[in-house]
Amino acid sequence: MIRITLVGSVVCAIVLASTGVIAKEDTPVSVVSLPDHTWCLSNAFISRTLSVSDGRLRTVVIGNRLTGMTAKPGDCNEFELRISQGTHTTGTDRVLTAASFRFVRQSEFALPGGVPGRGLSFLLENDECGLSVEVHYELRQEDFYLRKHLVIVARRELTLERINVESLALTGGHQPYTVRAINARGKWSPGLGQPLHGIRTATFWGVEFPASVNVVQDGVLRCGYLWGRQPRMGSPYRTYSSVVGVAGDPAFVTEAFYDYIDRVRIRPFRLQVQYNTWFDTGRGVTRDSLRKSIKLIHRKLVAERGNSPLSAYVIDDGWQDTGADWTDKTWKVNGKFDADFASSLRAVREADSSLGLWLSPGCLFGASRMVARYRAAGFEALDDWMSLAGPRYMQLLEDRMVELTRMGTRYFKLDGLFGHLNLRNFELRGDRYGIPYMPQLGLEGVQAGDKRLNAAAYDELKIYYLTAGTERLMKIFGRMAEADSEVYIVISNGAYLSAWWLQYVDAVWMINAGDAAGGSSRTEELVYRDERYHEIWQREHTQYPMHAIFNHEPKKRSTGEPKEVFRKYLYMNLSRGTGFIELYIKPAVLGDYDWDVISEGLHWVDHVFPTFKRSRMHGGNPKKGEVYGYTAWTESRGYISLHNPAGTAARYRIVLDKAFGLGPDTGPFALSSPMADSLIGLGERYDYGDTIELELKPREIRVLNFDTTMPDWSILKALQIRTEDPPPPKPVELVPVTDHAILGIWDYAHGGKPYSREFTSEGVCVLRQGKNEIWRKPFAVRNAASARVAGRFDHVIKESGVLRIESRYTARRRSK
Repeated sequence: MIRITLVGSVVCAIVLASTGVIAKEDTPVSVVSLPDHTWCLSNAFISRTLSVSDGRLRTVVIGNRLTGMTAKPGDCNEFELRISQGTHTTGTDRVLTAASFRFVRQSEFALPGGVPGRGLSFLLENDECGLSVEVHYELRQEDFYLRKHLVIVARRELTLERINVESLALTGGHQPYTVRAINARGKWSPGLGQPLHGIRTATFWGVEFPASVNVVQDGVLRCGYLWGRQPRMGSPYRTYSSVVGVAGDPAFVTEAFYDYIDRVRIRPFRLQVQYNTWFDTGRGVTRDSLRKSIKLIHRKLVAERGNSPLSAYVIDDGWQDTGADWTDKTWKVNGKFDADFASSLRAVREADSSLGLWLSPGCLFGASRMVARYRAAGFEALDDWMSLAGPRYMQLLEDRMVELTRMGTRYFKLDGLFGHLNLRNFELRGDRYGIPYMPQLGLEGVQAGDKRLNAAAYDELKIYYLTAGTERLMKIFGRMAEADSEVYIVISNGAYLSAWWLQYVDAVWMINAGDAAGGSSRTEELVYRDERYHEIWQREHTQYPMHAIFNHEPKKRSTGEPKEVFRKYLYMNLSRGTGFIELYIKPAVLGDYDWDVISEGLHWVDHVFPTFKRSRMHGGNPKKGEVYGYTAWTESRGYISLHNPAGTAARYRIVLDKAFGLGPDTGPFALSSPMADSLIGLGERYDYGDTIELELKPREIRVLNFDTTMPDWSILKALQIRTEDPPPPKPVELVPVTDHAILGIWDYAHGGKPYSREFTSEGVCVLRQGKNEIWRKPFAVRNAASARVAGRFDHVIKESGVLRIESRYTARRRSK
């Protein structure tokens, strides 16, 4: 976060929380004219020096005034335009750079709206191609980042295939995120909208567009996007802006980038706690079932236990009328609800809350039957779902979503954009309605979700569609915000992780993770989801704030679980630090002891939420059984969660320093925890720079709170003793098993460690990690090739002789 304090009438001190550096601004943004047709645009944080000394526009120096470091780009194209006679043609493309244009004039201008700051522009002409480009650089007084955009006017027909707003050779240019998996089937990691770093200059770079393509190749930093369309002749086309920002330390560029994102997001970061009907009533949801759930949740959490009212109650899949004609209005309401949701809106308002709706922009899941009908009516359908770039369909969608927003819906879960967890569709024949197409790729017989499209040869065509769909969604989100500035939007299945989405929405699906964290224990559920976190942020280095993620948890659909087991799962879940908490609960079956734990967890979140802007993961890989956890800090508050998922004890060491998320000169902190056993072996106070060493028992979870003023946990402590634990389950009568193929020991690996499951003739399944026993559970034979453990977890022997465990692991019989 950037904090601004005015000193006197003109001096302001700005603290970058990510770096602890203070920059004092004594003067406004300056534009200094230097010799040899050179100008410098600067403020207290950043400077950019531009020259046309030889008739060619180029950047000659980038200055980081927080560190005093400068960079002089080597080969500087300044920008690149790849033009052609159409994406469907071959051999007509060429790349124009600043050197392809003649300099006409330079201008200085004030920023729109009276915003303190200045801008520089350079008009360039290319007579051969009939193109003019005006390059704009803008810097606000209080910003630690500088923007640049192009205004392009074409005087003849041409296609702008790719626009690189930035192109310069930068020593130390680094691309943190390098995965490119734009797959129709399988893993979904497109790598779009990820920023670049300047290691030596402590800078971040990128184009402010979710589908931007920002890369470092052979030392050249390019920030741009694939567009593939014709600008209207004679009319100016304004590109998306690029941004270059500075950090106070090369080691903390990501944190500075998150500070910048916090400045440009569409709505301030806020805590959104809500209930969703999907894991309660599924598609059987009705106005009456929703009303009953609202009343029960509000009574149990707000009236009886003092929690804040929920932000929203969300109707998931099941409210749409798929028997109706959707060609005049899409997403009509079925008879289970009022056409305008009037009674549901009354119910949520009585609970001091808001109404939320699930909806699938691409008509996936419960709306999939509508695709064939739309196709028959001439709307733009792909093979499986609707095109998010189709003009007719997307206008219907826009009109309906804006209407629903105006009617009072304040939360939208948009599930199924470009596809879902395992399958995506791409537009291969965009010539039908004016988006890029590339028949030269040999697409005859290739379907929109064809596995062959996974090949990199099709990436450019796929990105053209993602660009067009993203732009269309951005327009819809903008209109929704105009209708209600407080609307909360989540894009779920089929979205992709780019921090620039937060200029339009509030949270994004965590990608490559199912909605149900499978496993035979709470430990395994946590490990499943937390391993996805580890892959996204620790291994792939995704530059996306963890606090704005949608992770499909926490879940509580049954009762009878020991309070301590549920409590530690819930705390670990909440400690991930997302500001979007959707409760997947089945209210009618929960006992008072379950409500006590849920209430306790939400009270804890209220206390630590101010730290969530800087939530991060620490430690090792959960899947490998390594200790890990989450942490987040402000100047006066912080927390650390720790989980040892292994079957053996482990030692762990933490240094409370800037690398761990603390600001310099913070503390001292009083150590506390709502869970008393978390404090075993630890001191009472800790300061910046201190080291914490502790030993974690097998599968132990700890939560540590650090505050400059000791917090009052009395409400949480009272909830812990408010009710007794549920009665232990009745012993399961074991059914002996004889003569079944599953009997014996089956070995498999998980997280690089050996596991086994032994099925005994007494009807017991024993899980071991190496030689350490983890649990014993009863099993029952289902048929000649399968058994079910603990009434929930299926184990199936395949024809090949392997054992599929819970549809997650593959085991082989141990040789005798």
